[in-house]
Amino acid sequence: MAASNKPARVVVIGGGLAGLASTMKLAELGATVDLISLTPVKRSHSVCAQGGINSCNDQTRQLGDAEWKHLDDTVYGGDFLNHQPPVKEMAFWAPKVIELMDRLGVPFNRTGEGFIDRRRFGGTLYKRTAFAGATTGQQLLYALDEQVRRREAEGSVNKYEFWDFLGPIQDETGRCRGAVAQNMTTMEIRSFPADAVVVATGGCGLIYGRSTMSVFCTGSAASRCFQAGAKYGNAEFIQVHPTAIPGADKLRLMSESARGEGGRVWVPRTPQDPRAPSDIPEADRYYFLEERYPEYGNLVPRDIATREIFDICVNEGLSVEDDRMCVYLDLTHIPRAELDRKLGGILEIYEKFQGVDPRDEPMKIFPAVHYSMGGLWADYVKSADGGLEAGAPRNHMTNIDGLYAIGECDYHYHGANRLGANSLLSCIFTGLFTGSSIVNYAASQESGADDVPASVLENAVKVEQDRHNNLLQGNPGSDENPYLIHQELGDLMTRVATVVRKNEQLTEAVAKVDELHERAMKVSLADTGAWTNQNVIFAKALQDMFPLAKALLQGALARDECRGAHFKPAFAKPSLTSEDPVERRRQAEEWCDAFEENNRRFLKSSITTYDNATRQVELTYEEVDTTLVPPRPRLYGLVGAEEIEQVWNERAANIANQSDPSQLTSSI
Repeated sequence: MAASNKPARVVVIGGGLAGLASTMKLAELGATVDLISLTPVKRSHSVCAQGGINSCNDQTRQLGDAEWKHLDDTVYGGDFLNHQPPVKEMAFWAPKVIELMDRLGVPFNRTGEGFIDRRRFGGTLYKRTAFAGATTGQQLLYALDEQVRRREAEGSVNKYEFWDFLGPIQDETGRCRGAVAQNMTTMEIRSFPADAVVVATGGCGLIYGRSTMSVFCTGSAASRCFQAGAKYGNAEFIQVHPTAIPGADKLRLMSESARGEGGRVWVPRTPQDPRAPSDIPEADRYYFLEERYPEYGNLVPRDIATREIFDICVNEGLSVEDDRMCVYLDLTHIPRAELDRKLGGILEIYEKFQGVDPRDEPMKIFPAVHYSMGGLWADYVKSADGGLEAGAPRNHMTNIDGLYAIGECDYHYHGANRLGANSLLSCIFTGLFTGSSIVNYAASQESGADDVPASVLENAVKVEQDRHNNLLQGNPGSDENPYLIHQELGDLMTRVATVVRKNEQLTEAVAKVDELHERAMKVSLADTGAWTNQNVIFAKALQDMFPLAKALLQGALARDECRGAHFKPAFAKPSLTSEDPVERRRQAEEWCDAFEENNRRFLKSSITTYDNATRQVELTYEEVDTTLVPPRPRLYGLVGAEEIEQVWNERAANIANQSDPSQLTSSI
């Protein structure tokens, strides 16, 4: 209860899995929630998630799995840039999350014995992933939506669909006292006073023009918090999913579940082989992931699979087609009935947009921008057991007092590379776990939502109304088109800041983005109407893409290393080359020395702040909590991995024998 003995009033921005889970939990705890969503909540981007949701389970425990191994796989896959206390809490909550969603009616696939079926996803050797066909996100979203509708009928939730979040409301102390939002139909701009505001608005894929994200995933909500003073963490870490359908309008995801169910990635050994794929014998097929990564095969972590596909097409010239880069994702060896039962959703998408039945002919796929590992900086309180302290008001609070960030738009959980099927888990977990923290924060405040001075609310609305009016009035003499500027931005970001990054290109891109930003601030709108004006809404979103684009580019430029999804060839660590045992040992020692030095320099979160006066970002660094699983080399498929592993384990053993906990490092 807030200080006024009234229920806490919370504004939740975003109606995806994180936002709905948060709304459900807050209402359960007695809070009144205003839920603001850009779209109808059942159309939120979470509905597009396909593959599944991870947790240790009874089946994997019998094979030696445990929540601790889920934690270890997550931070190892994330190249140890994840903050480990939040990841530990998430991994240990995961079985409870899936049990809850099962009880809420999610139709998970079942085994013949009636247990929840599981599939294996990338970056792990266990079948942890629960799934509902290939539409898991949709089923989870609909189950949470039902619970929120129940609370809405009881009067504890007010839902505002087709409303655009314009920014947090802050008082003279900087505390967040609510939000400003705009009705996208009537164009009304109004304030929503609150004890706390929760931002759960997903990623920023539209910065790249085309991505697997929905076309409303602009990152504008996070950017508006960033411009209001919130810090942004690890902006440069953008996941490029290895398997998507190239398209002129957008890129459509082909889930990792296709490989989890036995799908195989290959190319003909003869460049642009003219034969139909079914006519190419096994001997003439190059299953490059299976050959290069025999332990994980087609289920290596996404950053590695993406780079291999990129390398096969760009550097080795083995693309299936001459005029379009793509490789085969082959499901034709799997029985049709099994494909329909487990992968029907994605097969329908491929058939609809490509006109080919992937049950009979391999899919043609290529990597695509998919997920933002970085996001708004948020705090946490570490518990005595190394997880999170339940109910601590600081959990997931940004540096703006009273403003929380959860789901994809925070930065804690996935480090430099997200493991598949951890995203749905992190969204639901953060929504549920932070409920008590937010309610406790509201209860600790002397003044609540009803005590926000009218002048604070009015001034916040006026700022946004003035911005809106100025855009409608336009810039005399300017013919800048927001859609063309967005196309230029997307093309630039895709070229310089996806799979491979080079400093000279990033330096040029920083200057070009500054130029595009100036042009975007002078756009001229074709539609100046006062009713359902999509033109002005997009123009605002475009302008707000640039602070995040600048944070991304500056973070990438400054990070001279290869870590997870951030890959600079100039700084890649070489494989071992010598065949002489003594020389090979020396190379392994040098490799480990370089690894340790690199971690001293770059095993840090990049944290950016935004200066509205100069329209520039300032970059600093923050230490990462690696106290639970000390960093170790990430050796998927590296030539010489055995020798490097031996050297590293010997060093770890020596340090352990010295009994110096401050230097303890883990063995592989």
